[in-house]
Amino acid sequence: MTRCISVLGSTGSIGTQTLDVARKYNIKISALTAHSNVKLIEEQIREFKPSLAVMFDEKAASDLKTRIADLDVRILSGMDGLIEAAAEESCDTVLNSLVGMVGLEPTLAAAEARKNIALANKETLVAGGELVMNKVKEYGVKLLPVDSEHSAIFQCLEGCPDRKYLKKLILTASGGPFFGKTRGELEKVTLSEALRHPNWSMGAKITIDSATMMNKGLEIIEARWLFDVPGESIDVVVHRQSIIHSLVEFTDNSVLAQLGNPDMRIPIQYALTYPERYPSLVKPLNLSEIATVTFDSPDYEAFECLKACKKALSLGGTAPAVANAANEVANALFREGKISFLKIGELVSRSIEEVESTLLNTLEDVLNADKAARDFVLSCI
Repeated sequence: MTRCISVLGSTGSIGTQTLDVARKYNIKISALTAHSNVKLIEEQIREFKPSLAVMFDEKAASDLKTRIADLDVRILSGMDGLIEAAAEESCDTVLNSLVGMVGLEPTLAAAEARKNIALANKETLVAGGELVMNKVKEYGVKLLPVDSEHSAIFQCLEGCPDRKYLKKLILTASGGPFFGKTRGELEKVTLSEALRHPNWSMGAKITIDSATMMNKGLEIIEARWLFDVPGESIDVVVHRQSIIHSLVEFTDNSVLAQLGNPDMRIPIQYALTYPERYPSLVKPLNLSEIATVTFDSPDYEAFECLKACKKALSLGGTAPAVANAANEVANALFREGKISFLKIGELVSRSIEEVESTLLNTLEDVLNADKAARDFVLSCI
């Protein structure tokens, strides 16, 4: 079981729920990081007393330093600060719940510092999956998934260590707020409508990714690296109730599933206590209350991002990094009211088509592809 963690992204949804688990099991906190929420991270620092706190925003870091001048806590900022938090000497596990490509370099730094990694940052494996998995193997650390879907697959596979019997991974998707809508019906959806997720409470960027189904496309790419399976062996099924978190099909056509109430504290806790299981903060699952579960095929035409991610995975190299970067910019532009909802998927698809992808051998390859995709999207507006 984890004894001491660095929490990257401690003021977000996953970060605050991680601290719920840490509080319950007296897990020590060595470092906390946030983007700019000074008020909340100050409260966290005063409760958990880390040795290091990082604000990605430099102005916010200066403000935090003033607020906690009475405490013996180092305050850093920017990417250098995130990397130092990921390699903080006293921690044994780094929980990475950063949002976006910003999570890649800290993940690599954590592996190089021989820290186990509890990963809730999809973009790390989407953009630099091969680099990350090579580092994990090189330094002999554990990489444990925190996303509910990948945690479910991880748990289902524990009963079958011989992968020759694995036939297919089946990721479940809630379908977001626009399940069942046609592409025509999505033309004029608003930001407020896109932010109304039916089952999960998440940050704005991830909630929009769920509405476009980009999040499921990212999860397909992430699963390819986490479980070392080809893209064609990964399927998606829409399961509106978010009770079955994902499934695994074996060569004998037997299918295993992991079920639980839609609460991220279950996969967070399992990543931190693995391989042991302890009582949870989450209420037990009552199947008779659920009564019915449903499954549907995703609409790849209405939700273009999902199709684009599958294409990026098939192209390989830096194409997934391009898709991810294009989405990050397009998602932000939609939230700023500068483009329509459907334009997100169009820009991701165009980026894959028009931004040259290369072999992925170094971090520099990823960063170059990321910048090229961002510049391309902005040039289209």
